[in-house]
Amino acid sequence: MLVARVLLSSIFLFSGVKKIFAFSATQGFMAQYGMKMTGLFLILAILFEVGGGLSVLLGYFPRLGALALLLFLVPTTAVFHRDFANPAQIIQFSKNVAIMGGLVAILAAGGGEFALRRGKR
Repeated sequence: MLVARVLLSSIFLFSGVKKIFAFSATQGFMAQYGMKMTGLFLILAILFEVGGGLSVLLGYFPRLGALALLLFLVPTTAVFHRDFANPAQIIQFSKNVAIMGGLVAILAAGGGEFALRRGKR
């Protein structure tokens, strides 16, 4: 599970940190999709990605971290990758669905042997 946790969490950690350093550009991107209150939603996205990513990476309440990332990823996928006339968006949608599968596996199995917190949570 350690390798799975590292690989899955790296996607979210990289994305969350990138959003911090490109905050206003990311807000502009979000606004292009008709989103309101982009500042609030961007801060929430960063918190979910970095917080959930660290939780999964370290194995500290990994199920909670995986759930947080799923709660972030499902609406994100629905909002930003819904243009199925665009082949690139179909690929992004499909990748996100595959990532969701990995997160569901962590929900089911937990953090594994090298988790900071092992057990049922």
